[in-house]
Amino acid sequence: MNVKLIVGTILAGLAVIFVIQNTTVTELRFFFWTLSMSRALLMFLILSVGIILGWLLHGSFNRRKSITRAKQDVLTGQTLA
Repeated sequence: MNVKLIVGTILAGLAVIFVIQNTTVTELRFFFWTLSMSRALLMFLILSVGIILGWLLHGSFNRRKSITRAKQDVLTGQTLA
């Protein structure tokens, strides 16, 4: 059998167990705003926001680093190969 298929099946099974165990409705309050949702959905949303923010910040830092490097190359007279 394919290793990726086995690992994917195990991870999907663990995700199903996680959702079944965390069906409790949790209340989220922020200032005057209140939201009720399952704990598993809340954790998934928080994880998704963290992944997206990390991806965006990583791209921003890489772009800034490449711009700084290009400016240094121009100042020192080096050309890009």
